[in-house]
Amino acid sequence: MAQSVFVTVKFDVQGMTCASCAARIERVLSKQDGVHEATVNFAGHEARAVLDSHTDVVSLQSAIEKIGYILHPLVPDQERESIVQRYSQEALSQRRMLVLSALFSIPLMVLAMVVEQSMVTSIAQLMLATPVVFIFGWQFHRAFIKQLMTFHATMDTLISVGTLTAWGYSVWALIFKEAIFFETSGMIITLILLGRYFEARAKGRASQAIARLVELGAKEARVVRDGQELMIQAADVRRGDHVVVLPGEKIPTDGKIVIGQSSIDESMLTGESMPVDHQIGDCVFGATLNQQGRLEIEVTQIGSNSALSKIIRLVEDAQASKAPVQKLVDRISGTFVPVVILIALVVCAGWLMGTGDIATAIRNGVAVLIIACPCALGLATPTAIMVGSGRGAELGILFKNAEVFEQARAIKTVIFDKTGTLTHGAMTLTNVETDLEESKFLYLVGTVEAASGHPIGKGVALGVEQRDIELGTPEKLVSITGMGVVGIVDGVEVVAGKRELMLERGLDIPHHMNAAFQAWEQEGKTTFFAGWDGQIRGVLAVADTIRSSAEPSVKMLRSMGADTVMVTGDNHQTAEAIAGQVGITQVIAEVLPAEKADHVKELQKQGKAVAFVGDGINDAPALSTADLGIAVGTGTDVAIEAGDIVLMSGEPSLVATALQLAQATYSTIRQNLFWAFFYNIAAIPLAAAGFLDPMVAAGAMAFSSVSVVTNSLRLRKYEMVY
Repeated sequence: MAQSVFVTVKFDVQGMTCASCAARIERVLSKQDGVHEATVNFAGHEARAVLDSHTDVVSLQSAIEKIGYILHPLVPDQERESIVQRYSQEALSQRRMLVLSALFSIPLMVLAMVVEQSMVTSIAQLMLATPVVFIFGWQFHRAFIKQLMTFHATMDTLISVGTLTAWGYSVWALIFKEAIFFETSGMIITLILLGRYFEARAKGRASQAIARLVELGAKEARVVRDGQELMIQAADVRRGDHVVVLPGEKIPTDGKIVIGQSSIDESMLTGESMPVDHQIGDCVFGATLNQQGRLEIEVTQIGSNSALSKIIRLVEDAQASKAPVQKLVDRISGTFVPVVILIALVVCAGWLMGTGDIATAIRNGVAVLIIACPCALGLATPTAIMVGSGRGAELGILFKNAEVFEQARAIKTVIFDKTGTLTHGAMTLTNVETDLEESKFLYLVGTVEAASGHPIGKGVALGVEQRDIELGTPEKLVSITGMGVVGIVDGVEVVAGKRELMLERGLDIPHHMNAAFQAWEQEGKTTFFAGWDGQIRGVLAVADTIRSSAEPSVKMLRSMGADTVMVTGDNHQTAEAIAGQVGITQVIAEVLPAEKADHVKELQKQGKAVAFVGDGINDAPALSTADLGIAVGTGTDVAIEAGDIVLMSGEPSLVATALQLAQATYSTIRQNLFWAFFYNIAAIPLAAAGFLDPMVAAGAMAFSSVSVVTNSLRLRKYEMVY
């Protein structure tokens, strides 16, 4: 049987006005044939569906159209354009409707509140209120009609029923010369349009992170073709092209330097303000800024495969995903509107029976309908996630999904892998002691170490080459994970690695070499032996320098109440020396790569929520096992894929920043939900008791949504922890 191939399709959604709309679209979409997963983001007006590759997208559009909404599939370029333009267009449309509605509603209010009532003024009010209700408020009635045909109710139902009831009763009252309140129906529409305008503007600011990331890319590129430099559109650059980047220009896409050297400002990707020196052979990334020399770069990645595109995609995925708490909100919103309609009917009937005054009964019933619109509930979670994840991207922190924000609040233990996280991960050869001629010893050892590909081996090889010793090629090589390497060079079987490997191979360790080994280990260096023909021939030490932000980061995590642990394959002496320099007291040393995940599990069994920070392929199992995996973006793609949070620079300071920003985002979500729920819980009884005029209710409902989005926008001011 052929294996199913899944694809993710993104849609722009038109017609959503509240969280219950999003919940219904998601429910219907999930039930369609070929759909394995569907999520709908109300704040972003976006739907994502994981489909079988043969699924007919048109059938999905048709199914959603039947319930009153429109889906437009988005290809990547359209998606970027949609993100950048959607909210500005929405705000412009709402402002136009608001201005026109206000031109009618303000005179309507003056006639109702200031001018003495007469048949003439009453008819004038009818003439002013009617266009507001039926023209400027048509978007609510149109949605209500569509929902009515499918026996569903949303926020538009409440607004439409409320305003039509107020307008319809006033027409009846005008005919029979009773008290009218045309101004109520008109001002409800105007105030809700005002709220939607401010909401669209606020949501636009919340989504600006994506727009800024999109704008980072270079628009043009200077490409070398047929020996000439030509200026072309950056989108037309092909893989394998050579592009020339002059000082002050942006690098158009990812590549490798083939000519020149320079300092490059990578802050737009990593959040680090200090430029990074690059030379021939180094990889560079699109959207970064060349500061000094002329560079010629061979293009290696273009389009969606570039680092900038991957970052944008990760941010989009985080903003489109749902936090666990949002699922509860969706379920509540799905049933909230019908319950409110029932409450409004009961309130209206109760006041009519109690007072016999139909005008009062209708006013209070309309107030309940209007005050209970669940817009704020639908915006509470996604807007905070949009702003939090966007701010993270600006700081060089990528949150891969919404669950991260909820998981981060529980973290009380942070495990650091030593190499590449607390340290730079680039070993250098610092010490050599041998009974042989040093050049011969280093030639044999350096040849097997260079071929191993291990960071220690690379450090040894670099040190040997710096001594102008040319390396050979091993005839055979066996890497023993966590122990060392064995290889044959010029017919000699060279063994290099830990003490245990030497003893296992029957190589005795001379006393003077053992003394050097212990002395260098106490200095925090990684020390190992090398030998052949049954004898230890020498001892070597390499060192990995500690990152400058390691100690402040550990101190900051402790101030946050988190325990810090260092895990490493180094021996205990070396590990303790490094840990002491950065302020970590709990050390797990001499750990094989496969055992890192086991140590994470052990801490979890003790009831601790664990974050693991790592950068290598052998860290992937531990990153996946931890409650929160934090992958250093300078590491391998495998580690990045396994992590929940990706740090675009290797600085440990980003760990504390990421956790604090995630916790601040979750705290904002909780604040938003509290005020949204509290608002409805407190306001509905007030409206039912007759203490809330429908116009006041409309204004309060509109600005409740604005307040939720504005509260989320505070996260844009979050600063990096140093």
